[in-house]
Amino acid sequence: MVSLHTPAGKLGSSAPPFDLPGVDGRRHTLASVRGANGLVVMFICNHCPYVKAVIDKIPRDMRELASLGVGAVAIMSNDPALYPEDSFDNMKAVAERHGFGFPYLFDETQDVARAYGAVCTPDFFGYDRDLRLVYRGRLDDAGRTPREGNRRDLVEAMRAVARGEAAPADQYASIGCSIRAHRSSKSASWRATSCTATGFPRAAWSRASGASWAFPYRPPCSPDSWSRSAPPPSCCGSYRRRAAWIHPSV
Repeated sequence: MVSLHTPAGKLGSSAPPFDLPGVDGRRHTLASVRGANGLVVMFICNHCPYVKAVIDKIPRDMRELASLGVGAVAIMSNDPALYPEDSFDNMKAVAERHGFGFPYLFDETQDVARAYGAVCTPDFFGYDRDLRLVYRGRLDDAGRTPREGNRRDLVEAMRAVARGEAAPADQYASIGCSIRAHRSSKSASWRATSCTATGFPRAAWSRASGASWAFPYRPPCSPDSWSRSAPPPSCCGSYRRRAAWIHPSV
């Protein structure tokens, strides 16, 4: 498991559409889950300890927001082949056990996670009544603990939005488990097929536009060669799916 902080959201951007199966046996779309005064889209999963720490707070907060006309939807984009606990059957069990009053959807292709730019679980996106992004950040300030936060960031932001006011300018990143790319995903980043412990030769590589490593300063290993099909060796750790460092010879 690699822990990631969410990047700043592109405030004002439109919510990407989707059409996904839910644990209730129905398909749900962006139009069907939106509320009159806004929408919360959250990317969660079943196995991540960061999600487990807030799993009972989420339904409570979404019930409160629903009373204000704000809809909610949860999306699971992990590959169950990598994390069996994230299976669709277990999604059903988790939703029932914790009293989800909102749709819990399976993003099997990970196309929706990519469209939203979701990088970890939990990852929260708040939209206004016109489905423009107004909030991207943490649920509250309690972090990876089940205690109550002194500040319920998401609820406070969406309360303001439901009243027709602006969301707070200060928005703090969520932290969670990285969303792992599907084993068969053709859009996954180039990955190292071998690595060393000598550090990353930055001068020999160029960075693709908009790409970034999950690690703030350098990748965990030094790529010697690249392949779209072969997974990285264990010493390379896990890369953010959207990262794309290109070797000049490729």
